[in-house]
This record gives sequence, C-alpha cells and structure tokens, in this order.
Amino acid sequence: MLFSFAILLGLCAVAADCHHFRRLKREGAAPLRRRFFVAWAALTDALPLIVAVAGLLLRDHSTAYINWSMWMFWAWMITVFPRIGFYVLNAFHRPLLGVLLGLGIAAIMVWGATSGRTTLRINTLEVCSPRLPAGFDGLRIAQISDLHVGTLVRPDRELRRLVDSINALQPDLIVFTGDLVNIRSSELTPAVMQKLGELAAPVYSVTGNHDTGRYIKDTVAQPADESLAEVIERQTRIGWHVLQDTTIYLHRGNDSIALSGISFDPALHIQRHSSRLQATTLDKTYAGVPDTLFNITAVHLPQLWPQIIESGRGDLTLAGHVHSMQLKIRIFGRNISPASWLYKRWSGPYRQDGRTLYINDGIGYVGYPMRLGAWPEITLITLRKCS
Repeated sequence: MLFSFAILLGLCAVAADCHHFRRLKREGAAPLRRRFFVAWAALTDALPLIVAVAGLLLRDHSTAYINWSMWMFWAWMITVFPRIGFYVLNAFHRPLLGVLLGLGIAAIMVWGATSGRTTLRINTLEVCSPRLPAGFDGLRIAQISDLHVGTLVRPDRELRRLVDSINALQPDLIVFTGDLVNIRSSELTPAVMQKLGELAAPVYSVTGNHDTGRYIKDTVAQPADESLAEVIERQTRIGWHVLQDTTIYLHRGNDSIALSGISFDPALHIQRHSSRLQATTLDKTYAGVPDTLFNITAVHLPQLWPQIIESGRGDLTLAGHVHSMQLKIRIFGRNISPASWLYKRWSGPYRQDGRTLYINDGIGYVGYPMRLGAWPEITLITLRKCS
C-alpha cells in the first residue's frame, strides 16, 4: 500500500513540477531561477528511486539501511507536500499564501517526526460484559503493540519512557499484540531486552508479520524461521509469555477467564492488508476452551475479528498492525485516515453482539518516521461486570 501510494504521489509530484516549470517559462522567469528549480525538483523527485536502487543493490536490508530509507522517504515527503501546496495556491495567483502554506506543512511534518513520533498517549477504555466473572471485575489490562524496535531512533530513551509509563499505570497484566521487531531478531539487543524485561506486570504477547522474518532479504545468512524462533526465545528469556495459537487460563479465587493468543500465520503475509483473510489456526487456538468462559483474544490482524466472534470467543479482542498508517486527523468529531481506504476497522474500539475489538495504534513506525494524530499509544482497559 505504501509503495503504491509513493508511486502515485511521485508521479503527481513530477507532473506538478513540469506544470510549474512551464508556468515559470511563460512568466519569463530568469534562466538561473529555472535551472535552480529543475535541479531542485530532479534531486528531490529522485529520492525514492535512489532508495529503491540501493535496496536492490544491497545483499541484505540491514537495520541501518531500513532506518536510512525511512528518513530519506520522509525527506522526500517534506519536499513534495509543501511544494504541491504552494503550486495549488500559486495557480490561483496567491504565491505568498502558497509559501506560507508550504512552510506550515513542512513545520507540521517536522513536528510529526519529533514530538509526534515520541510523545506517548494513554487512552482508557471500560469494557462491560455480563459474561465476566465477578472476581475479574476491575481487572486492568495495558495493551501495547507494534514496537518495531529496530526503527526507534533513540531506543534507550523511548523504551524507558514506555516502560515507566506502563508501570505507573499498575496494570494487572500487559498484552502485546505483535511486531516487536521490524526486520530481524538481532534488533532485540541486550539493552532492549533489559528495558522490556523491567515491565512489572506479567506480559502476554503474540507475533506479528514483522516478527516472522519475511522482510529479511539475505535468508541464507539468517532464514526467516530462524529469526522468528529467536524473537520468541528472546521474549521468553525476559519473562514474556508468548501465546502461539494457544489459550491459557487466568484465575482469581474460584473464577477463571481464558486468554488466547493467535500467532501471525506467515501464509497470510501477502494478504496482510486484505479484509478477506481466512484464519487457519482458530481451531488450534480455542481447542478445548468452553465457549461459556469469558475470553480475551490477542491477535495482530484486526481483520480476523469477525471469524473470532463467529467462533463464540473474543469477548474482548485486542489487535494492532494498522498504526492508523501513522496519520489520523479529527474533523467534525470524526477520525479520518488513509487507513480507512484499506481497513473496515482500523483504530480504537468497535463493538458487535456484546463483544469488543480494540485496535491499538502502536508505538513504533514503519515506512516513514513520523506520526500525526496517530500518536504512540498505551491503552489501559478496565473490565467490568454488568447486567
């Protein structure tokens, strides 16, 4: 999706640059000004091509290359969006307003790549269900998702802030809904593992598409399955409980609830953005689990929610994956995001037949290191028994 969007935006940028160049010629702009514009437009329009060629030539996509390519893509966007804004107003003979608009867009994008990328938001939600046993009334669950630790600019600082913020909430348990790494297991360095191991509450996690190693280019040096196994092993080493298509039971007094975890199925990699996914492991995940028992399901892909509730489970389903595509604008009380073009359900809570889905906007970032409106999120969910 991001690649297709980049191609479309790139073609629009080239077309807009050509139109503006013809306008400069008609207006009799000085040759030096026209040459400078051509050089600037050619350089910035070529940035995605430079990134793509570098990716083709490299034997593997290292963490350093991925980070460099994300910032190059951001540098391209911060040159394209402001000047397209200028072109629009300049076409209406408002060049000064166009300049101000371009500067405003650039400032917003800088802010999104700094404060917007790192400032945590804590969202709270109460989930009420008559199926919840009385002993679990008031259970506090912290949900986090999509860390993509390999892309964090200052992992020590960002993870310290995250861990301290979660611990301050004093949840009863923490659910992580996938994409701990971005490309490979080596992103889970000893320093990263130490920070994540300092979470005070029990952590239950599932794997996401980025955890499976399917983005590793040099699979001879490290096969995808080997990377996935190491991602799981390193989580286990710091005390996290990785739920691999299985269900465990939580107990309070004489009451019990079920906590299920659905691993990302590598067979769904190509279709990971599709709304027509076929869950292949639900029977295994819910094997022997009574449908009379209140069930929390952790899954990376929110598109699997309809199948989860059709199975009679998922009183509360926690998912991630979408990030709201790191861009979410609230207009007239309604959230708007390009994520809505691909996903029927893409951020926040959804309810159906007495069951709740919550899609967490995640912590890290992919594609470009910027968040606008879709802030890094910790969700604190409180379970309530109701009639």
